[in-house]
Amino acid sequence: MTLPSLRLKANADRRLRAGHLWVYSNEVDVAATPLNALQAGDQAILEAAGGKPLGIVGVSPNNLICARLLSRDLKHPLDKSLLVHRLNVALSLRERLFDQPCYRLVYGDSDFLPGLVVDRFFDILVVQLASPTMERHRDEVLAALVQVVKPAGVLWKNDSSARDAEGLERYVEVAYGKVPEWVPLEENGVRFEAPVMQGQKTGWFYDHRMNRARLAPYVQGKRVLDLFSYIGGWGVQAAAFGASEVFCVDASGFALDGVERNAALNGLAERMTCVEGDVFEALKELKAADERFDVVIADPPAFIKRKKDLKNGEAAYRRLNEQAMRLLNKDGILVSASCSMHLPEDDLQNILLSSARHLDRNCQLIERGAQGPDHPVHPAIPETRYIKSLLCRVLPG
Repeated sequence: MTLPSLRLKANADRRLRAGHLWVYSNEVDVAATPLNALQAGDQAILEAAGGKPLGIVGVSPNNLICARLLSRDLKHPLDKSLLVHRLNVALSLRERLFDQPCYRLVYGDSDFLPGLVVDRFFDILVVQLASPTMERHRDEVLAALVQVVKPAGVLWKNDSSARDAEGLERYVEVAYGKVPEWVPLEENGVRFEAPVMQGQKTGWFYDHRMNRARLAPYVQGKRVLDLFSYIGGWGVQAAAFGASEVFCVDASGFALDGVERNAALNGLAERMTCVEGDVFEALKELKAADERFDVVIADPPAFIKRKKDLKNGEAAYRRLNEQAMRLLNKDGILVSASCSMHLPEDDLQNILLSSARHLDRNCQLIERGAQGPDHPVHPAIPETRYIKSLLCRVLPG
């Protein structure tokens, strides 16, 4: 296979030589190698300004990130063979970490498979293709997954907004075998079923697994409030870890049906109460009703999706955490999480401190959490580190 070239401007190769995988459109020498001569999804040989090959990239010529490094070895373009190799490397880590085959099997750039995410639910795989190159090679992706994992079913869950920017259509379809509407999984010894067809993202969020495990010593015999509960990842586990009562709040009735389903699956239904509605309105109503909790979990969707959202997003995190603290008993625990990549952990910590002081309360930071090891961080790409989880003790001032 003869590949076209994509040449960089002088010194634009430094970041890539240091380990990064992304090429920005303003780094390309478009006089030597016009971007508009390439099609979305093409593979090309990336060259330094002097013509020295740096590796093979997948191209998105109309995007700011116009190429992603797929292989530093020119003998290995993206094909089934490379996919099988990278999948085996990714699988070996997960099998070392987890006693059940329920985890994120592939986490894009961090597993050196840019544009590919795979979540595993026992023998069902849910796959997201976020780049034109992966979309073009979806037959090879499927063949490699079947060879390496031998699944009973594979679902393409390609309905995310990330595909719009790449000019890719959205769709959800079974790619292989049979995939039920709800699939089983196990996390921290607790059983769940996830709605992979209609649920958020792949149907489940494995990224907070370790942070949810940290709940265990704090919730025994306690009254717990789980905000933005989705299908009960935090709340049902809190009940399983011995909480006396758990309130789950979410705007989606479908999600709360999942809470009830998963609570029943573990024999915990009598300890769970579901509250459907806007979380901020529910917080006001709970305060007006003089409800109090020993533990409050605030794990919202990303309030800051782009840098320009930073100011409004920080205000939303402050409002959420302050209202959550108002519902805590005198010696209470707040788990404050963020999946906004643009919000540094120190900023979230400062939000918690200022919220506590505004209420004339003292805050002790007890535990810090990040994404689980099945979401490894690429050390050259800070965008691959996005989960923050701060567990605080909130005391009287």
